Amino acid sequence: MLTLDKIYHAAHILKGIIRPTDLIKVQGINDQCEVYLKPENLQITGSFKIRGSYYKIAQLSVEEKSKGVIACSAGNHAQGVALAAQKHGIKASICIPDNAPISKVEATKAFGAEVILVEGSYDDAYNKAIQLQEKTGATFIHPFNDPMVIAGQGTLGLEILSDLPDVDSIIVPIGGGGLISGIAFTIKSLNPKIKVYGVQASGAASMYDSIKNNRIQTLTTVKTIADGLAVKTPGSQTFDICEHYVDDIITVTDDEISTAILTMIEKHKLVAEGAGAVSVAAALFNKLPLAGQKVVCLVSGGNIDVTILSRVIDRGLQKSGRLAKLTIELLDKPGQLVGVSKIIADLGGNVVSVNHDRMDVNMDINSCFLEIALETRNQEHVNEIKKELTRQGYKIL
Repeated sequence: MLTLDKIYHAAHILKGIIRPTDLIKVQGINDQCEVYLKPENLQITGSFKIRGSYYKIAQLSVEEKSKGVIACSAGNHAQGVALAAQKHGIKASICIPDNAPISKVEATKAFGAEVILVEGSYDDAYNKAIQLQEKTGATFIHPFNDPMVIAGQGTLGLEILSDLPDVDSIIVPIGGGGLISGIAFTIKSLNPKIKVYGVQASGAASMYDSIKNNRIQTLTTVKTIADGLAVKTPGSQTFDICEHYVDDIITVTDDEISTAILTMIEKHKLVAEGAGAVSVAAALFNKLPLAGQKVVCLVSGGNIDVTILSRVIDRGLQKSGRLAKLTIELLDKPGQLVGVSKIIADLGGNVVSVNHDRMDVNMDINSCFLEIALETRNQEHVNEIKKELTRQGYKIL
């Protein structure tokens, strides 16, 4: 059973193991409230997961430790288990979905764990891990549906209350639900007046669906850039805790997540992965009633694959109106590009790429398509440029 005593005990055990992450007061996320970030992206291993996995492994008996541990993960829990096992001098085998970011896989190997790549999603990796656990007798370290793991994650609630006792609301990412279960149980046990909100990616909203339908739901597929939240079925224990202690759960889109990642990079010099950015996305896009409050956004991790970071930034720029891509139909004659460029330049846009296409079968024989990418200030600026191009006779497709 999860108790407040276990969470305080976990905080004691984790002293000297984890990195205390101080709250950062920030501007530019939501002007209607006072926003603080809890940057677990700066945690050792780059996410909060070390808290729960280390506490769980620390409670194993000598006999259990001799048989090693096994886990499944989309990446962050893998690193937490691997490091915790390394510090205790025991063997760790980790089943990871084959679509997990390479950076997370390599980081897990670097901590000395055996990595087993499994085709499919987190749930497929979970099934494989259970099969191996039955064969080897190793202890399975569940990423979220375990009271010891949840207690470790609950230490974040203690830290938030210590740093900001008068906090009004805390926004927490949800995958399987271990993080929000630990935080919500801690917060509500110590101060029931504080609101605890959960956020899921709209393409992986298993806990959201489960709470709305009052029973655990299993998604047929999950699809989101927040790979750390890609869980088809929430845990039975985490579902019960969320049902009792979480005030509300909302969802955010991948475009909103991308914008939140970009906002943190540009305005606050913090790199968050998709799962870590959903809490900021919820505040940024006014998904919750936060006006006049002191709000903590839990940035759960920063292990984003650098190979997709540029694409995420581009998507965030487009979503916020900072990058626009226009396709314009032109008559194929001299001077057309000059006219378009002059309008954009006069209105303060900056052209970053041009593609001239006269081979598309959908265009008139004497026409061409001009594809332009330009840097802009915001969506209003994009609309201003489009309006002027249209006014001067250019056809935007």
